[in-house]
Amino acid sequence: MQGYRGHQQNHGPNRSGNQHKGEGPNSNGQQPEQSDKTNPNAALTLDMQSFRKPGEKTFTQRSRLFVGNLPTGITEDDLAQLFSKYGSASEIFVNKERGFGFIRLENRIIAEIARAELDDFSFRGRPIRVRFATHGAALSVKNLPEFVSNELLEEAFSVFGQIERAVVIVDDRGRPTGKGIVEFTGKPAARKALDKCNDSAYLLTAFPRPITVEPMEQFDEDEGLPEKLVNKNQQYHKEREQPPRFAQPGSFEYEYAMRWKALMEMEKQQYDMVDRNMKEAQEKLESEMEAARHEHQVMLMRQDLLRRQEELRRMEELHNQEVQKRKQAELRQEEERRRREEEMRLRNEELMKRQQEGFRGGFSDNREQEMRMHMGGHGMPMNRNSLGGSSGAAGAAGMAAESSPLMAGPGGGSLPVGGQGGFPRGLPVPGPGDYNKQRRF
Repeated sequence: MQGYRGHQQNHGPNRSGNQHKGEGPNSNGQQPEQSDKTNPNAALTLDMQSFRKPGEKTFTQRSRLFVGNLPTGITEDDLAQLFSKYGSASEIFVNKERGFGFIRLENRIIAEIARAELDDFSFRGRPIRVRFATHGAALSVKNLPEFVSNELLEEAFSVFGQIERAVVIVDDRGRPTGKGIVEFTGKPAARKALDKCNDSAYLLTAFPRPITVEPMEQFDEDEGLPEKLVNKNQQYHKEREQPPRFAQPGSFEYEYAMRWKALMEMEKQQYDMVDRNMKEAQEKLESEMEAARHEHQVMLMRQDLLRRQEELRRMEELHNQEVQKRKQAELRQEEERRRREEEMRLRNEELMKRQQEGFRGGFSDNREQEMRMHMGGHGMPMNRNSLGGSSGAAGAAGMAAESSPLMAGPGGGSLPVGGQGGFPRGLPVPGPGDYNKQRRF
């Protein structure tokens, strides 16, 4: 672990100048027992309620401490007893062989107090080293849009796992710098977010610029590197031969110092040029993006218009089909009505024809019956065929009947013998001009 590697490099046997007062040998030349040395913080307690912020998450990675240079044989209970003043701990781990451990306290403020009070504290004859443990599930987020807040950043990364903290970094005036920090509770969620954001383009707002995610580089900006922790090897003593000074013009070190300075100035100019080029490229890309966005919106509007026109055309086709169906139905109804009227007309004609035929047949039968009665009253033989208008023998018989004796009628005319001149009863007697009509009938 990173904290442990620092411990291995920076800590070795106790060096002179690092001993605390009272750690030297006693009058008998022996080291005092641990029972003889009391913890100055043992009798003190902290009011935990005073260090709790509203809504602050507890027992996070930010309150996890690395404890190095532990005495041999230290146990988890011993480490818990050492930090008992600072409240309960949710995680205690001790590597007895390598002499380091981890402990997680309730919140960041309490962990800072414990670190400040116990760092370089002599514990069982050895000064322990207390630092904040490396956060292995912390990510650095760059290219954040201007209007991204802490809450939006946390919401965006909560899809990958549980988050302890999400912060947008701002400058001294509170303006966003385009950078942020996301801390997960575990490494799997951080690895998932890192892989997913690097493999695809993750957008947080409407601005189509994806964010970049990297493992966060963690620095200790609070304590730095004290002199007592510097590795005092041979190179150390060689470098420390000369004190801090300004190079004298014309000297060897001045010449190369100026060359180094020119190189650093060139590096600065190169960085500035790269920054300018990147800014120009970003502005050009933004302008192209705005133009492309406008064209894209126009294309979407055109597609929407075409879609609406297609829907309107489909609706018109459906309406025309419906109108055509109604017209066809009306035509079928009209044809059906005409067919029924035609059938009705034919039936009426047939009925009228039958009625006319029945009237003619009944009239002929009545006339024949009356003629029989009339001729039978005069003792004349009667043949049925003599009364009809038949041709052949029937016609001759009819002519014979017409040649029967006639009676003198009014005006000197002759009438057939028998009754009313041979006409059926109830009919008017025809005049001289109606006789031919009577024969035709």
